[in-house]
Amino acid sequence: MYQQTAIEVLREVEAALIPSGVTVTLQAGTQVYVTQALGNAYTLHVNGNLVRVAGKDGDALGLVILDSPDINQAEGSVEDKIAMQLKTCFDPEIPVNIMDLGLIYECQVLPLGLNDFNVEIKMTLTAVGCGMGPVLVGEVEEKIRQIHGVKEVKVELVFDPPWSRDMMSDEAKLQLGLL
Repeated sequence: MYQQTAIEVLREVEAALIPSGVTVTLQAGTQVYVTQALGNAYTLHVNGNLVRVAGKDGDALGLVILDSPDINQAEGSVEDKIAMQLKTCFDPEIPVNIMDLGLIYECQVLPLGLNDFNVEIKMTLTAVGCGMGPVLVGEVEEKIRQIHGVKEVKVELVFDPPWSRDMMSDEAKLQLGLL
């Protein structure tokens, strides 16, 4: 659902065009509508298109800078922290995190030593041709690397089996009115 009131871009800011992922620049003075502010990004409706602006650039929109708390202050194992981080990654077109959407097919934590790990993730997208794939993969890699002890992160996009609504959690289905 689109915000009813337009806001004005206050300074030039980079955005990713949805679903292609192409980087565009929003000029100061551009009128936009916020459609979602989840994870650490804003999704905006501008001139008939959707774009994604990093939360760190919230000030360019006259909005709060979206930042994530330090995951290393959270309780739990490396696996728990990975799950917490993945739940902060959102599909820019759907207001549900990638875990609840069922986009994470596999997550392996491989010990390298006492407190060091490599992480290998297999994930998919809701649509094979989605250009936002590299953006989401980059976000997953960046957020998992923030966890102390994680030395390397490998995220592989796979499309077998194809994603379907059946892979979504009940919470996601409820949130989207599918239950």
